Amino acid sequence: MEIVLGILIPFFGTTVGSLMVFFMKNSLSKRVEKILLGFASGVMIAASIWSLLIPSIEMAEEQDMIAWIPAVIGFILGILFLLVIDCIVPHLEGGKAKGIKSKLKNTTMLVLAVTLHNIPEGMAVGVVFAGVLAGNTGVTIAGAFALAIGIAIQNFPEGAIISMPLKSDGMPKKKAFIYGVLSGIVEPIAAFITLLLTSTIVPILPYLLSFAAGAMIYVVVDELIPESQKGELASLGTIGVTIGFVIMMILDVTLG
Repeated sequence: MEIVLGILIPFFGTTVGSLMVFFMKNSLSKRVEKILLGFASGVMIAASIWSLLIPSIEMAEEQDMIAWIPAVIGFILGILFLLVIDCIVPHLEGGKAKGIKSKLKNTTMLVLAVTLHNIPEGMAVGVVFAGVLAGNTGVTIAGAFALAIGIAIQNFPEGAIISMPLKSDGMPKKKAFIYGVLSGIVEPIAAFITLLLTSTIVPILPYLLSFAAGAMIYVVVDELIPESQKGELASLGTIGVTIGFVIMMILDVTLG
C-alpha cells in the first residue's frame, strides 16, 4: 500500500493543479508560481543526488562495478533522452510552438508535450520504489517518497498550466479539468510498469537510477529554473530553490 500510494503522489499533484480551473479566474499568481517552480527545482536537484545518484554509485560498488561508470552513463543517457524528446515533440515557449512544425493548436501541443514529459518522471518514481522493493540498493522508502512529493509539487503548476488555457479557449471547465488530469495519468502507469519489471531490472538498476537523475536534472535546467527566473520576482524562484533543496536534503539524510 505504501508503494501504491507513493506512485500515485505525482498524479495527485497534477490533479490538484488541474482543479485550479474551478477556483481561479485566469492563472496562478506569479509569486506563487515562481516559488513553487523554484521549490520543485530544489527538491528535484537534491533528490537526484541523494535518492538517485548516490544509491546508483553505492549499488554499483556492491555489484563489483567501477562505481562511477553506471552513474555517468545513465545520467548522460537520461539527459540525451529528454533532449531527443524536446527535438521531436511540439514544445511551447512564450506561447509559440518550438520544434516539429504542426497544425495542432498550441493548447493541444502543450498537453502533448507535458504528457510525454511526464513519462520519464513516472519512470523515475517507479525506479526508486523498485530499488526499495529490491532491497540492499541504498534507496530508502523515505527517499522514494520525498522524490515522489517533489515531482508532485512540480506537477501542481503543470496541471493548472494545462487546464486554464483550455478553459480560456472556450472549453467547459469540467472538460478542461479532465484533460489536465489525463496529462498526468501516464506517470503512475509508467511507474507501475517499471515496478512490474523489478526482478528484471535489478542488475541494471544503477544505470536506471542515474538515468532518472539525468532526466530530472534536464527538466530542472531546461524548464523549471528558466521559468522561475523569467521577468520580475526572479529572486522568489531562487529562494524557492534554496528552501526545496535544503528540505529535501534534510529529509533524505535524516530519514534515509
